[in-house]
Amino acid sequence: MAGDPIKRVELSDGTVRYRFVVDIGRDPKTGKRRQITKTFDTKREAKAEHARIKHQTGEGSYVAPSKLTVGDWLDTWLKSATVDLEKATARSYQDALRCVYDLLGDRKLQTLTEEDIDDLIRWMLTSGRKIGGKPGTGLGLRSVQLMLNRLRAALNEAVRRRLVVRNVAEAARIPKAAREAAAEAKAERTPWSTEEVKAFLATIREDRLYAPMLLSLMGLRPAEACGLRWTPDVDLEAQTVKAGDNTRTLVVGEVVEKGAKSEAGKRGLPLPVQAVSALKAFRARQAAEKLAAGEAYEDSGYVVVDELGRAVKTDWLRRRFYKLIERAGVRKVRLYDARHACLTYLATSGVPDVIVSAWAGHADLSFTKRVYIHPNADHLKVAADQLGELLG
Repeated sequence: MAGDPIKRVELSDGTVRYRFVVDIGRDPKTGKRRQITKTFDTKREAKAEHARIKHQTGEGSYVAPSKLTVGDWLDTWLKSATVDLEKATARSYQDALRCVYDLLGDRKLQTLTEEDIDDLIRWMLTSGRKIGGKPGTGLGLRSVQLMLNRLRAALNEAVRRRLVVRNVAEAARIPKAAREAAAEAKAERTPWSTEEVKAFLATIREDRLYAPMLLSLMGLRPAEACGLRWTPDVDLEAQTVKAGDNTRTLVVGEVVEKGAKSEAGKRGLPLPVQAVSALKAFRARQAAEKLAAGEAYEDSGYVVVDELGRAVKTDWLRRRFYKLIERAGVRKVRLYDARHACLTYLATSGVPDVIVSAWAGHADLSFTKRVYIHPNADHLKVAADQLGELLG
C-alpha cells in the first residue's frame, strides 16, 4: 500500500520481518530530529506499535528508549536537587542514595522494576551497612526511609522529563516486620531518669569535661556544644548562652560550621547557677592549660576544646561521654539522649509546652512533644496520685 509506514523486510536467511521508522520529536539538547526503527515478526504487531508511538508522540507522553543508567540519572538529579542546599544537607541527599548506587547504579533506568526496589529495601535492612557500624549488617529504618524519599523524588523527575514511563518506587514500602522491630527498639531506648542524671553528674563533678556534659544535659545538641564560642556566645556575667548561633557538624570527615537551620534554633538560654560555676572553672582550667602548653596551645576561642585548645568534633565529645558513662556505672545512652532527658524533665516538671519547645529550639510544639518527651513510670505515678485526690 502506497504510504504504508510498515515495510516488509526479507533477511538473508529468507525470514520475513516488518519494520518501520518513525519520528519521535527533537532532541531537547541539540534540537535535532530524532527517529527510531522498530522491527517485528508480524505486520499486526508492527502496526500496533507504530500507532502507539504516533499517538503518544502527538500528546507528548512518549518515552524514547534510552541507555541511561540509574547511577547516571541520580548524578544528574542530584546536581539540580541540591544546587541551593547547604553543604551538609546536600551531602545527606548523596548519602541517602548511596545504597541505590551500590546495588542498582549500573542498571538501565528504564529496566528498573518494583521488584528491584523491594530487593533494595531488603538488602539495606539486612546487609547494606558500610560505615557507621559493622560493615555488612543491616541499616536502620530511618536510612531506608530517607533512601525511598530521595529515590521517589528522583524518579518523579525522570517521569516528568519522559525518561521513564512511571515511578517504580512510588508504592514501595518497608516491610511491616521491620517497622515493628524498629518501633520496639525505639521504645526501649529511653533517656536517663532524674536519678540517673544525678548519679552521672555526681561521679564526674571533678572531671575536665564536667561543664560540656552540663551543657548537653541542658539540652544543647552535640553540634551546638562543639560550636559554642566564649565570645560572643557565652556571657557569664549575664549568665546566658547563645545556643545554635554556631554549630560544628561533621560531614564525611569534614567539619562544617553554620548557624541553626531556623530562627527558632538560635536561642539565648539563661544558665543555671551550676552551669555558670562549671563554665567559670572550665575557662580557668583552659587558661592554666594554655600557660602549661606555651606555643603548642591553639587559642581557638571555642568553649569545648581539648587540652591544647583545639576545637573538637562531635565524635570526639561522644567518645568521651561514653567513657564517663562507663566510669560512672550508669546505663549507657546516646549523647543526644541527654537532650531528650532534659526536655522530658522540663515537660514533666510543669514547664509549659511553649517554653519547652522554645528551650529546645523548635518552632513546632507538637514535634517536641512527639519526639523528645518520654514519660516513665515515675511520671505516671504522679498522675495516679493526682487522680487519687480527685477520686477521694
